[in-house]
Amino acid sequence: MTGDVAQTQWGPVQVQLTLQSGKITAVSVPQYPNGNRRDAEINEYALPILINETVQAQSSQIDMVSGATVTSDGYIRSLQSALDQAG
Repeated sequence: MTGDVAQTQWGPVQVQLTLQSGKITAVSVPQYPNGNRRDAEINEYALPILINETVQAQSSQIDMVSGATVTSDGYIRSLQSALDQAG
């Protein structure tokens, strides 16, 4: 399932889920803010945390990553749209 692209002030964020028997088994983030070195640094740190929390929580009820609030918000919005599609 691929979530909607969430537009953030730093750029688009999109989440893609792999589901097996109704469980989230893998998460990828094909689009995320990476327009400059600072964005890349933040997201190299934040995205693995968000992905890990998603697999553990099996939902979009995850915590924002401190220092990456904009990306976290976009990630959660795209994640929720992917989960909505999964039904």
